[in-house]
Amino acid sequence: MRQLLSAALLALAITPAVADDDIVLRGMGSFHVGGRTVEVFGEPIRELVLSPGGVPLRFDANGPHQVEAMYVQYFLPQSRRGKYPLLLWHGGGMTGVTYESTPDGRDGWLTMFIRKGFDVYVSDAVERGRSGFSLAMSKEAPMILPKRNPFERFRIGTHWDADAEKMEALPGNQFPVEAYDNFVKQFVPRWTTTDNAIIAAYTAVEKLGASIVLCHSQGCGFGFRVAQARPELVKALVAVEPAVAGDVDQAGKLKDVPALILYGDFIGGDARWPHMRRLGLDYAAAMRAAGGSADVVDLPGIGIRGNSHFPMMDRNNGEIADLIENWLRDKGLVN
Repeated sequence: MRQLLSAALLALAITPAVADDDIVLRGMGSFHVGGRTVEVFGEPIRELVLSPGGVPLRFDANGPHQVEAMYVQYFLPQSRRGKYPLLLWHGGGMTGVTYESTPDGRDGWLTMFIRKGFDVYVSDAVERGRSGFSLAMSKEAPMILPKRNPFERFRIGTHWDADAEKMEALPGNQFPVEAYDNFVKQFVPRWTTTDNAIIAAYTAVEKLGASIVLCHSQGCGFGFRVAQARPELVKALVAVEPAVAGDVDQAGKLKDVPALILYGDFIGGDARWPHMRRLGLDYAAAMRAAGGSADVVDLPGIGIRGNSHFPMMDRNNGEIADLIENWLRDKGLVN
């Protein structure tokens, strides 16, 4: 059955929802963490004019470059109820914007978990967004998604079309499809050679001490691997639709790190997601076999239906944030 999107629906203004209560913070700020210095040599010296009518600049890119640092922004609520900081790690080709607000202007999980009393740290992984990128990191061409790719790849709809009247969303889909154009504005270039640098930067966030990691998609591969390397620093791991999991033969290192793995809807009808889901299930089974705690929740199985690969943006994102909060409370991580 088709769910056709009318031009009138797509023409709706994106108006932020107004919350009933103010957010009161005891602090907020940002910092960069990690990184290293790399020497660049052999680049030609160029003469550039940086703006029309400007004075030419002799530009020499050779020399030391600071690379592979990660940008982190934090918000500390006045009334703190979470026992540990909550770290929000985004997926591939995206930034911390994933969690800030929804494409149609509703509260995102960043705001929701601040309201729930968690110290929240949201990052742009190495190479993405405000973490920046340097020629010294990689000379490969990045992957940049065309507009249609997320629509079909991330279980939003079956057919994207430049003509909004011809786009077909999945029946019962919870993603705010009328704001799809706003959604794809947040995608950024992604390189495939920076995984180790990203893991190093995430591990460097140990300056915060023990934390709860909430990760999404590609970010979950980093979450599991960081937890394997520093299990004493990860008090819980919430993996939302992990594209990959950790190393099954190292799952025993997480025996004291409770994990919650969440999956949305429409997985059975997709070409790729049944396999990716199996990777998460196998890792969870290996954790349990080693004496650990790993809860896998298929949202449709508990009556929460219609979720895409982006439950933090779906219309029922508040219901899923409550589910995560309740799980953390059950694990003794909420005061």
